[in-house]
Amino acid sequence: MLTGLAACDDKNNAYVAPPPPQVTVAKPARQAVTNYLEFNGNTRAVETVELRARVEGFLEQVNFDDGSIVRKGQLLFLIDPKPFEATVRQADAEVAQQRARLDRATIEFARFDRLSRQKAAADTDVLQWRVERDSAQAALAGAIAKLDQAKLDLGYTRIIAPFDGRIGRRLVDVGNLVGSGESTHLATLVRLNPIYAYFNLNELDLLKLGDKSATSIGSAATQSKGLISPSGAVAVALDMGLANQDGFPYRGQLDFADVGVDPASGTLLMRGTFPNADLRILPGLFVRIRAPIGQIANAIMVPERAIGTDQRGKYVYTVGVDNIVRQMQVKLGTLVDGHRVVLDGLKGDEWIVVSGLQRVRDGVPAQPQPEDADGSNGAATSSPAGGSQPAAAH
Repeated sequence: MLTGLAACDDKNNAYVAPPPPQVTVAKPARQAVTNYLEFNGNTRAVETVELRARVEGFLEQVNFDDGSIVRKGQLLFLIDPKPFEATVRQADAEVAQQRARLDRATIEFARFDRLSRQKAAADTDVLQWRVERDSAQAALAGAIAKLDQAKLDLGYTRIIAPFDGRIGRRLVDVGNLVGSGESTHLATLVRLNPIYAYFNLNELDLLKLGDKSATSIGSAATQSKGLISPSGAVAVALDMGLANQDGFPYRGQLDFADVGVDPASGTLLMRGTFPNADLRILPGLFVRIRAPIGQIANAIMVPERAIGTDQRGKYVYTVGVDNIVRQMQVKLGTLVDGHRVVLDGLKGDEWIVVSGLQRVRDGVPAQPQPEDADGSNGAATSSPAGGSQPAAAH
């Protein structure tokens, strides 16, 4: 009797393994996608001008509000013009004086030249008035040059906007002496529409794009090889997003690629131009940029949440017909609507674990539950085990 009780206790205390964990699985999607290269970059104004005083004088007017939008030709600063107006009048008077001198010398030279031919005047008188005429001509030219310079200096008292843009704060207040011994910096004006975005293409990607077998950035119809067509024109669409934005809402165009790779960084400097009519994009912002590098007609795509990372790189878990989990290393491409393109590592007919990754590991059994079309768990017509419902491993 005691022996029977002991046998019963051993049976009740025997270890029972837990059932395999349940996971949600789905097959990779397939669709045509555009492949992109993505970059980090910074914005920069298309035009930047430091407004400086080119003549010496007291600042008389500041005709803008700090940080405002100004228009081309708008008067921004006025340096006291009165001393320069006086200089212009003085130079104008000197021109008139030298012109009168030239007129007299011309008349006298002509008269004495005629008298000399009639033997009624000495040749020395003719020579004297010829020299006087030539000297008056040179003096008049010098006076005209002084008048032109005086008018230029007078024009420099009016600092106007060279283009439409946004101006920074004034750096000098009214009443201060400017231009004394240096061209005083008065303010900075920037043009914000459109705006530049600079980024760097690394050497490895550049070599891949330059390979005859690779698809270049842009349309194959406009570019046969590399980043720039043989004519030197660059016509590539770019997408850009700000740091606080999802996706790439701004569409622009690649308009510049540097003449060579920087040996210090191993990158090629590139630039895109983007419309900025609302002036929301300011210079110096961090931006994300992507450029199309070709199309994949039937790309294998898996949900982003199905991708894991370890020391070897990116991987996904698959479940075979024996319900055993396998870890598959994958090479990934572009992210499209929450799905990542798989460039290498999958055939496209595998069952991928899309939920419950933390409960499984390579080589262990699992209970796969196919995902419905709406993304929820449910019954499916086929499963890793081949039945109408997923087969549980025992």
